[in-house]
Amino acid sequence: MSEHTLAVSDSSFDADVLKASGLVLVDFWAEWCGPCKMIGPALEEIGKDMQGRVTVAKVNIDDNPVTPNTYGVRSIPTLMLMRDGKVVDTKVGALPKSQLKAWVEGAL
Repeated sequence: MSEHTLAVSDSSFDADVLKASGLVLVDFWAEWCGPCKMIGPALEEIGKDMQGRVTVAKVNIDDNPVTPNTYGVRSIPTLMLMRDGKVVDTKVGALPKSQLKAWVEGAL
């Protein structure tokens, strides 16, 4: 991933997301997904701009099939805001950075 997003696997999801302190934005994505690639830079910027306030975690659904199945991910990109191990809100599909940022700020 990058310095502002965290690559999360099925095996690390519990520690990286469910037990994380604060708000976590989980991006369920895949390499072949065009809309996922479109929002990637926006998620990177949100991770940078909101560092210390939100963690941006990325789960590649092809490499990690268990976690998306657990959370009922049916299409990608699926974005979930999680706090204290629980889903706070979910968005499906690509959104502009301004809408993504407003969505995250609304949950803080």
